[in-house]
Amino acid sequence: MILLGAENEIIRHVLTSKFSVPGAVDQMFTDFDGVAYHIESSREGPLTLSMDIRCWPELVQYGARENLRQMYGGWIRETPEPDFQITLSFDYASVPPAGPDRDALIHAVSMIKRHAMAAPFERAFHEQSELEQKHEPGAAPLAGQLLALHYRADEAMYILPAHDRVTVVISTRFEEETDRIFGKVFLQEFVDARRQPSIQNAPQVLYSNRDPPLEVRGAVQASSSDNTGYVTFVLFPRHFQHPDVRSTTITHIQLFRDYLHYHIKCSKAYMHSRMRSRVTEFIKVLNRAKPELAEKERKTASGRTFRRA
Repeated sequence: MILLGAENEIIRHVLTSKFSVPGAVDQMFTDFDGVAYHIESSREGPLTLSMDIRCWPELVQYGARENLRQMYGGWIRETPEPDFQITLSFDYASVPPAGPDRDALIHAVSMIKRHAMAAPFERAFHEQSELEQKHEPGAAPLAGQLLALHYRADEAMYILPAHDRVTVVISTRFEEETDRIFGKVFLQEFVDARRQPSIQNAPQVLYSNRDPPLEVRGAVQASSSDNTGYVTFVLFPRHFQHPDVRSTTITHIQLFRDYLHYHIKCSKAYMHSRMRSRVTEFIKVLNRAKPELAEKERKTASGRTFRRA
């Protein structure tokens, strides 16, 4: 199975092209989870990139605006484009020359969605560190504030820090019965994979149907449909204490929902292609099994011949 990239390829391609040869562009497109972008520029510049994300108010509450200002600094425009929450503006004359600095800037801008959605994770990891220092051995477990992120119309992500772990619960909805069956098979593989000695340090993965896990049961009502499932990741300090490991963990968990549904669709497409191939083979077998037309000319016992009508 392949891993989906956190970098938006359209943003990377457009910025690479226009930073090398400035020119006019006006392009709107969407990313995973319905995130919308608008890139616009005249031949002289500046080039602006605007993003519209459903859960922006929650991200601002968790510190996304401050995190993005630390990363993009003066590139952020004070007044965003109408109908968008954040706008980056690039003057062609101020863009770094071709080289590592420009490549780093393009890479950072192409991951703007990832960096915005990283805010609740960073806050939860910081709160876990504080709870760990306050917790006394043998005392009752300490839990922090439940951080909810409603990034889709009917799906959400919940992050709960505790003194010894951070629990991430992702709700997902399967529109078709076959998707629910495929999803259950995939998620069971995640559960069974931890039994292998080589990956026992991976986060624990749990799956439940309809009923939300205990960690979020107070904030989420049980669903009346079997098409709603909840995936739970249990992250321990070893999964986010080191900066590089923390960055990778945040990126992979953000993309897990898209990763799951992407591979469900790929599996269905593969099975349909195999079914069509088998049907073609069966038709060939049936065609070969048809009896050949009987000869019209017959002979009698005396050797006389006659032709059937």
